[in-house]
Amino acid sequence: MLIQENDITLPSEGQSLKAFIARPAGAEPRPAIVVIQEIFGLNDNIRQITSRLAQEGYVALALDLYSGGFKPWCVFQSVRALLSSHTDNYGTRHLRNAMTYLSQQPYADVNRLGAIGFCMGGNFALALANEDKRLKTIAPFYSITPRPLKKDVSGLCPVVGSFPGKDFTTKQGKQLAIDLAKANIAHDIKIYPGAKHSFMNDSRSSFHPEAAADAWQRTLAFFQMHL
Repeated sequence: MLIQENDITLPSEGQSLKAFIARPAGAEPRPAIVVIQEIFGLNDNIRQITSRLAQEGYVALALDLYSGGFKPWCVFQSVRALLSSHTDNYGTRHLRNAMTYLSQQPYADVNRLGAIGFCMGGNFALALANEDKRLKTIAPFYSITPRPLKKDVSGLCPVVGSFPGKDFTTKQGKQLAIDLAKANIAHDIKIYPGAKHSFMNDSRSSFHPEAAADAWQRTLAFFQMHL
């Protein structure tokens, strides 16, 4: 599929944030996905995942959460948001603005919005779904669950989650599956016994080809069902 890729800036919370957007060529409105970075920022791996989603027919936008000012301060704000007792935080406010930007583009279908996130980004994807009902589905990878959602997940949309079997997030993934089932929310949570943290990142030693391939196909199937 022919795709278009661009580096852009978009307004958010009085700042101009950088982002990378990839989408199928043409004017036909497509389902749109916000891609949410790991702690490493908007790097080549996140760009690659964004482009892969475009190849599958999605408008995909990856926001650089560290581009709104002094980078160490932005990193600090992002990490602090991970531990927040609220899902309305530094990360989700910027990501909601990214969703608004997408919804204003003629090539994005405003009624078919999703999110995918990795580690920190997975936490933000869960928090974002709790805050913004425009989201129809999310895909957190090896993420900790936001503190408010450990008590109540009833506000979430359908979730497809992928977790390694040897990681500090493993138990959280298992508990998330239990909580979603109790809340009668559509979900597909899978633990990969041989995988470690960041198993989707092919630039790191923890890359696990088999787990990455299976998780990718499960995510695409779930997106197709719910977007």
